[in-house]
Amino acid sequence: MKKLLSVFTILTLLIGMTACAKAGDSSDATENYPSLYSLTENYGFKSGAVINYGNLSDNQLLELFKHHFDSLTAANEMKAYSLLDQKASAAATDGMPRMNFTQADAIVSFAAENGIKIRGHVLVWDAYMTDWFFREGYLPSGSYADAETLRARLKSYIEQVITHFEQNFPGVVYCWDVVNEAVADDASERVPNDPRHLRAKRSGSDNIFYKLMGADYVETAFLYARDTVDALGADIKLFYNDYNAFYPEKRAAILKLAESINSFDEGRKLCDGIGMQGYIGGYGTQNGCLDAQLISYIKDAIKQYSGNGYEVQLTEMAVRTYQYDDATAQKHAQYYADLYNVFKTANSGDSKPLTAVCIWGFLDCNSLPSSHYSFKLNSPYCGLFTEDYAVKPSFKAVIKELEAK
Repeated sequence: MKKLLSVFTILTLLIGMTACAKAGDSSDATENYPSLYSLTENYGFKSGAVINYGNLSDNQLLELFKHHFDSLTAANEMKAYSLLDQKASAAATDGMPRMNFTQADAIVSFAAENGIKIRGHVLVWDAYMTDWFFREGYLPSGSYADAETLRARLKSYIEQVITHFEQNFPGVVYCWDVVNEAVADDASERVPNDPRHLRAKRSGSDNIFYKLMGADYVETAFLYARDTVDALGADIKLFYNDYNAFYPEKRAAILKLAESINSFDEGRKLCDGIGMQGYIGGYGTQNGCLDAQLISYIKDAIKQYSGNGYEVQLTEMAVRTYQYDDATAQKHAQYYADLYNVFKTANSGDSKPLTAVCIWGFLDCNSLPSSHYSFKLNSPYCGLFTEDYAVKPSFKAVIKELEAK
């Protein structure tokens, strides 16, 4: 079973992007260049990026964000392991979970006050999930609750979270990642003989949702989310989100999963779109970075997902490079321009299947040690901007590509 998420791990995840941002001046990026989102909206898609609670005290970063992005994803604060309140859940007389929305509300408030929309990320994710959510009495140890009890808890959790943000910040959350990373790459971690490649394990540990709730936990989560959105009368799109979603084999499995979701409730469409996490290139190594083949995969994936009736978003994009000399800087810039050419072309017709490109690695992280999670995840020189908010050649290349007819 999943182990409890350690305090160290939570702090590492929350601090990651704050550590990438250093004292600096963003005025050049905000005063001398058109806003990124004003250019991408001409092609029908939002420009997004990520911030965390700690970033709310960084005025230069916030000015940069407000000028260039019209979509915001909270790094971790809207995930279940951040929201769930163990003490309050254990004390609840109805047996349903309780949340602490303080940090998430602060981020959503910033967005609402500045006309920025929110990607809700994420309702159901097995990684780092709080183990006590699944135990009787919400205790840190002891017996696990039965599947019926857990489904009731999950239903209540999804209803409460979606409803909280819609009622307190009407219309600000424009989509939710309902389930994240439920498709396994490694055959040894998949449910046997399942064309969806449903994840049974992650790094050797059980997928606790699958283990305790069953093989339809993904479909069930989407049903709960759709029922909640419909009951609210809200304009919120529901997404399935995953990494490596542009690789052909995984793309095929995700389409099988999306088909299963949308046939779960008598053909009612529960899933509106596919979120492709855009970590592009090798993880922790320069090998595989800035590979033109990956741009072709992304182009094909947008076409195939949209051809099956789904909106598409690049949800966590980081154009990885672990070295940065003049030649690599220009290669990184051209790679970014080529990506945005693909995005423009995808939306060149009457239909606009690509609805958002959200960049998680929009700042460099080169002051972090190579062992740091964010160093490996995003890469040290992934950004459109340096750690102190200076414009990079990659940003200029993107602007030039978007302004070109």
